[in-house]
Amino acid sequence: MNPPPQRSLVYGLLGGVASGKSTVAAFLAEPDGLIISADQLAHEVLRDPDLIARVVDAFGPEVLDSAGQIHRPALGKVVFEDKNAREQLEGWTHPAIRARISADLKRARSRGVPTIVLDVPLLLENDQQHHLVEACDHLIFIEVPEEERERRAQHNRGWTPGEVARREAAQLPLSAKQAAAHWTLRADGTLPELKQQVRRLLADIAQHTPPTSP
Repeated sequence: MNPPPQRSLVYGLLGGVASGKSTVAAFLAEPDGLIISADQLAHEVLRDPDLIARVVDAFGPEVLDSAGQIHRPALGKVVFEDKNAREQLEGWTHPAIRARISADLKRARSRGVPTIVLDVPLLLENDQQHHLVEACDHLIFIEVPEEERERRAQHNRGWTPGEVARREAAQLPLSAKQAAAHWTLRADGTLPELKQQVRRLLADIAQHTPPTSP
């Protein structure tokens, strides 16, 4: 008789826009873990032809790229300037994204994946819908100064100045996210420094977390 799979350890990431959550997720998950990325799943959902047609009907053909796919920067500019438009889009996409996150999490746990990282930007904001917070063993707040996040957004994403603050205005304040976290990780250094920070954090977590049975 095969032994039951080991219990998965689930980390939920909190932080501001352009705080480097995907990079931290990769360091946490390596080498045998799984990252469940809401952004990646959103890419998949937005490729659905029926949804593309609905989005074009609501927001116009200018949200498409030359291949007829949704151009996310253009769509983001539309919906983040209009609360009603954003809520309309989220009403179409979020249920499908939540269903995929739930299925991926359940499948990973059943396989005994040792580390699962939830990279879900609205983890706290939408918890009444997805109930993912209670699935997390540890919530980690990624702390990066606003000026550094602004620099990253402009350099890496091509955003205009002020876009970070504008998008964060639709989310919980960072102070509330940090207050909800079990741990805080400073992440404004180099990649090697960040990797070391993650290793130290994991050591602290292991030292302060009692062993649990499957």
